[in-house]
Amino acid sequence: MKRPLNADECNSSLFDAFLKAQAKYGSSKVIIEDQERKPLSYTMFLAGIFALAGLLKRHIPEQRVGLMLPTSVGGAMSFWSLHALGRVPVMINFTAGQANVRAAAQVAQIKTVVTSRRFVLQAKLEDLVESMSQYVRILYLDDIRGEIGPLDKAKAFLAAKMPHLFIKKTRPEDPGVILFTSGSFGTPRGVVLTQANLVSNTRQIEAHITLSPDWVAFNPMPIFHSLGLTGGVVLPLLTGMRSFQYPSPLHVKQIPGLLKSTHASLLFSTDTFVNQYARNGDKEDFATLKFVVCGAEKVRQETHALFDMPIVEGYGVTECSPVVAVNDPEDNRFGTVGQLLPGMEYRLDPVEGIKEGGRLFVKGPNVMAGYLNLESPDLVEAPIDGWHDTGDIVNIDEDGFVRIVGRAKRFAKIGGEMISLTAVERLAEAVWPDSRHAVVAIADDRKGERLILITDRPDADVASMTDHAKKNGTPALAVPKKIVKVHAVPVLGSGKTDYVTLQKLAEVEARAA
Repeated sequence: MKRPLNADECNSSLFDAFLKAQAKYGSSKVIIEDQERKPLSYTMFLAGIFALAGLLKRHIPEQRVGLMLPTSVGGAMSFWSLHALGRVPVMINFTAGQANVRAAAQVAQIKTVVTSRRFVLQAKLEDLVESMSQYVRILYLDDIRGEIGPLDKAKAFLAAKMPHLFIKKTRPEDPGVILFTSGSFGTPRGVVLTQANLVSNTRQIEAHITLSPDWVAFNPMPIFHSLGLTGGVVLPLLTGMRSFQYPSPLHVKQIPGLLKSTHASLLFSTDTFVNQYARNGDKEDFATLKFVVCGAEKVRQETHALFDMPIVEGYGVTECSPVVAVNDPEDNRFGTVGQLLPGMEYRLDPVEGIKEGGRLFVKGPNVMAGYLNLESPDLVEAPIDGWHDTGDIVNIDEDGFVRIVGRAKRFAKIGGEMISLTAVERLAEAVWPDSRHAVVAIADDRKGERLILITDRPDADVASMTDHAKKNGTPALAVPKKIVKVHAVPVLGSGKTDYVTLQKLAEVEARAA
């Protein structure tokens, strides 16, 4: 049951919203857990936040602090500890590569990155950390945790009982986090989200979809990713849902069993990962799930068919905290990403060569404060008049359901016609639904551009795609004339297809041909 969006609830600092949730659902309610299987109540989580905040305050004087931690209670606690100090967490995408991590540190002007030795070893990040240590100070939580003495613990428990006296007062418009765009198509950009942005997005989701505080939200998405942070960490804490934080979506054999043992009600994932969970688990592993929320990429029909419960497809961008639109489990329309969240305005600007749909601009309480400026890192470039250009071409039907046509930059001009690379990928999916495919365009002297299909399907061939295109009225120009076969189509840590790597691969293959 959808309900109106409460503007007053949206205009809140993170800690004010957290403490209101604690008062509403009860201090003793178990609210968060991870693979250590030591569940914490609101009060215990708060005590941990204050104990860690005292520790970080001794070691870090800066306002912006890098966090490079797994999806875990410790990762969530570190995020909230910085907020208790009035500091700004800068989430480091440790899967982005050394060059992008260095660029992120420079544009965010961070001097210290908080991580843990155990995590670095388990995630095999030693080379990255060695590179990072040349330009930032690495602070290991493992090394300083022992400094917390009995007096610190007593103070932390006191602070948990009277948090308003110990929290650094902040405003809703103050920065809540600095995240970095996925880098699917180029260098990641630094995005400043306010505290009100993050709170607003949780309230918009809560107004759009019926959630229950009796549920368990299972979050395997990285907390450097906006869905993993907002959906997997902030949303459960502010809505009274117990969450289970898990460090990697790649553990496709372990996660199905954990869904069963944690009695998970809600799972945040992507099509790629959830498809693999279904193939590596038994039906009873997913029996307690009410629905699965998938973002970052289109959900295939094959994935829907693997589950008895709804796979709810949504659409988000980092700049919008991130959720822009999402299907409702009670009105789940395949092929769409649902309706825009309450409180959002939109406009569709026409795009030359595109007959249906337009370029989506959005405005609302969840839209970022702005981008960090590479030349002037203290400057935040706000969206013009509050409108964010998503860069996506969409259709919106009479019922308000959004269909993604493709990224504006993911159209190729071939023989004078605009061809959606996303549509070509869907053509390949229709022919070989059990495989993963990606399409890129490279320059062509004769036709302007040409398409290359990159696929993990070993027997993929142009003839099969051509036959399917003819039967379904797809233009011949939309059929790639070259296919590159790979063991696995590369993806980013968020689960999105890594088009930067694929573009380079396609250009190398084209030169070698």
